[in-house]
Amino acid sequence: MKPRALVLQATGTNRDHDAALAIELAGGAPEIVHLNQLRRREKRWSDYQMLVLPGGFSYADALGAGRLLALDLTVYFAGEVRTFVDSGRPVIGICNGFQALVKAGILPGSGGLRRVSLTFNSGGCFECRWVTLLPTSRACIWTRGLEQMITCPVAHGEGNFTVSETNILETLDAQEQVALRYVRPDGTRPEGEYPFNPNGSAGDIAGICNPQGNVLGLMPHPENHVFAYQNPDKRTPAQGSGLALFANGVAYAGQI
Repeated sequence: MKPRALVLQATGTNRDHDAALAIELAGGAPEIVHLNQLRRREKRWSDYQMLVLPGGFSYADALGAGRLLALDLTVYFAGEVRTFVDSGRPVIGICNGFQALVKAGILPGSGGLRRVSLTFNSGGCFECRWVTLLPTSRACIWTRGLEQMITCPVAHGEGNFTVSETNILETLDAQEQVALRYVRPDGTRPEGEYPFNPNGSAGDIAGICNPQGNVLGLMPHPENHVFAYQNPDKRTPAQGSGLALFANGVAYAGQI
């Protein structure tokens, strides 16, 4: 049977169908489920092998990007989410979903201790552009074995990955929790240079995983480059697809 993926929907999310399509193309069986369906017990967390927190503007980003969705996860579903994560089932949070995972304390996976955050882009404006990502973690089940760079768009105003102390970057690197980095098209590190690093993220970090490697959060949108025609660079339309990330997640879920 195909692994069932819970694509979590909240008021304001707008990339749920994109994420569901990516999961389907990767061989999974996605189902878009609204938070209220889970609250009313119409749907059960335990029926799914994957969890997807898609992008968008959940609850219109009231109180800050992803904050109210994070409260839902920690207040109403703390036990279910913790069971899902601890069981090793794959979880991915994209853009607003990444923000929610961080603000809920699920990432970077430090028992809820807030050591990292996602805040306003250093340029002070909403960024909507294509970027290049380099998979950098063998520990992360979503990026493990990926050698080709990924090209996909970003679309956010609060994607600047920040840390409370500089040694946290060293810890994340040492534990292979830096899953994806912004790079130039030739694969070299931009060291914060705009527009290759579109938001000023520390360490050029585009995505991180938990120490266990099953939870990935990233700001860019790989679900928006799963077909060759979506690539704006028509010279290399078949390169840089984000589908490989989802294929890894679905394949791992199928083994659980």
